[in-house]
Amino acid sequence: MITGPAWSQKLREEIGRAVIGQDAVVERLLVALLANGHVLLEGMPGLAKTLLVKSLGTALGVQFERIQFTPDLLPSDVVGTMIFQPKTGEFSAHRGPIFANLVLADEINRAPAKVQSALLEAMQERQVTIGGGTHLLPRPFFVMATQNPVEQEGTYPLPEAQTDRFLFKLIVDYPSAEEESSMMQRWGQVTKQPALNAASSGEELLALRPLVDAIHVAPAVQGYILALVRATRALTEAGAGAKRYLNFGASPRASLALYQAGKALAWLRGEDFLSPALVQELAADVLRHRIGLTYEAEAEEVTPDQIVAQVVERTPVPAKA
Repeated sequence: MITGPAWSQKLREEIGRAVIGQDAVVERLLVALLANGHVLLEGMPGLAKTLLVKSLGTALGVQFERIQFTPDLLPSDVVGTMIFQPKTGEFSAHRGPIFANLVLADEINRAPAKVQSALLEAMQERQVTIGGGTHLLPRPFFVMATQNPVEQEGTYPLPEAQTDRFLFKLIVDYPSAEEESSMMQRWGQVTKQPALNAASSGEELLALRPLVDAIHVAPAVQGYILALVRATRALTEAGAGAKRYLNFGASPRASLALYQAGKALAWLRGEDFLSPALVQELAADVLRHRIGLTYEAEAEEVTPDQIVAQVVERTPVPAKA
């Protein structure tokens, strides 16, 4: 039986042939695969976000599709549409690129509201509606989206209902000087582009999920997860002499996300139980896109990560987990 560290290592090695660094981001993507969750990647242009997701799809051995989001994109360009067949005189469903195991929504915030809403059913229900008929999406199914944090022209902020569907919001940062130097040495020649091979499969991924479900979560740790999430909602109310920094706190999906992702991370690292330390490690990635800052907080340049760090610091850790 394959172990979490062994499965993680073989995928990391294959992805590492194309992407240098970003070890923490790669681990979170593997956690999302095991937890059946979608991921939102945010970072400046040129940080290999698209290459990372494409390499993950190749290493996992699943069908990969990329959708470049633009302001003129239509819902039918994503989910598909009904096509008239002259020979039969009937309409048939033409499936769009959403019918893949791993879908990259590149620059997702460049598409208008109608396209965003078309993704909601796919992300939540794992199905789409075409011409009044319901079509199930393949298993496994993931949406991994990218967005640029600085460009505002021609963009549409994602609605809270959609960002809440993402298991993680991951911040992709610049590589270190050593990593950037390795990139130039490895891929400085046009003819030396990496060719990846499948190191796993969709069937293997589905078979691993019962092992993740078997990870033990003590009642005290479950209570700790609830305390962290509910503490964000308490910040929506200004106390005596205290400023209100949040318009809204994290939803119950945050509790489920911390619970599921925590078990997946524990399995990846070879543990058989979920510890409070792993919950703390995942807190920012799960909560940063699920809390809404007030204008007052933004004026003081308070970030979601600072709010999450404050919540983690002030929430008592269970003595026995």
